[in-house]
Amino acid sequence: MRIVVTCFLTLLVLLQPVAQSHEAGQETDGALGLKTFSDPASRWGSGVEAVIEEAYRACFRTYIIDGKVMTLRLPFAQNDERAELTESVLKVEGGGKADPERLWDDIERIIQTPDFKAYLSVLSDGNDAVIIFDITFRSWSISRDIFDIARMKAGAYRGLPHKPYVLTQGKGLRQSDIYNYLYCIGRVGIDCSGFVWHILSTTAMAGGFDLGATLRQALKVPRGANPSLYAGTSFFDSRSSELIQVQDRVGDLLPGDILLFRGDRGEAVHSAIIQSVDLASGLIRYLQSTDEAPPEERGVHESFIRFDPAKPELSLKDASIHWSQRRFPPFAGEKASAFSNDGERYRAFPEFGGGKAVRLKAMLAPLQRLAAPALP
Repeated sequence: MRIVVTCFLTLLVLLQPVAQSHEAGQETDGALGLKTFSDPASRWGSGVEAVIEEAYRACFRTYIIDGKVMTLRLPFAQNDERAELTESVLKVEGGGKADPERLWDDIERIIQTPDFKAYLSVLSDGNDAVIIFDITFRSWSISRDIFDIARMKAGAYRGLPHKPYVLTQGKGLRQSDIYNYLYCIGRVGIDCSGFVWHILSTTAMAGGFDLGATLRQALKVPRGANPSLYAGTSFFDSRSSELIQVQDRVGDLLPGDILLFRGDRGEAVHSAIIQSVDLASGLIRYLQSTDEAPPEERGVHESFIRFDPAKPELSLKDASIHWSQRRFPPFAGEKASAFSNDGERYRAFPEFGGGKAVRLKAMLAPLQRLAAPALP
């Protein structure tokens, strides 16, 4: 198995051939062209949108794994997400709040282990099998029982939250297979609010502000602790004086605004962040980390909201607003999401007000600085 880190990329950036340098540290023309092509400024200019995009792309890396070029995304990972049937806690590396750089170090270590190599061999042996992950013990096993395989093919899923079942036909490695391993065995990734905090803090730093230092008191961060561990979705849904409640009319939204989605008890259970608002074309691009998504999008991914440019006064809850992000169970066969798309989820639970948008006061100054035209 050969693993080579090639570059930071999003799945939107087309993968171009990269010539290998003959000298360590020397960048070839091919690599330089790829770097230029994938530069956020090439599409988003030099303002807020480009800075947010660059922070987003830090959540992707391109590798050569088992002879295949693959651009991986950070998995979704949340403490105790699947612990309801276990007698133990299910903590994830970094608590779901770690910086992407640290997470990629963890991931690179994981995908070079002998256990991961054994996992790859099962995926490429040409035979049907059911892979049974055990998140509690960070282990996996395989079943070649014809009845287990037949049940999976028939849609009779037998897995449990902490023991997902995955059918493989042994035809080779897919990106979703790597995600499954990192999620279940590595227990590594970033949760929704950890991702939002990464985008906000990175953007603030680009604008000359240390968001963690600014909000330590508001977040009630103990001395010496990492502020990212305390910037959960519950904070963004609080009545903190550090937050501005934004009318969720499309014409009032700005890059850096936070979208909150409610649960059945009224509390916000998911957060995402707006990267761009194009009033001329009627398009909002927002970014999030969740495992309720199509298999190839689980983890960090982009999502879109489309609206009539002639109606900027419309609320995101308006039925004419189109949310394109579809929702699926994290593993095929598990109970389907209660909502078919993000729009349904945002409009849900109207008795609690449904979804909402908020803006961090501490982000106003850095965003304004980033939006200001550069001096000659």
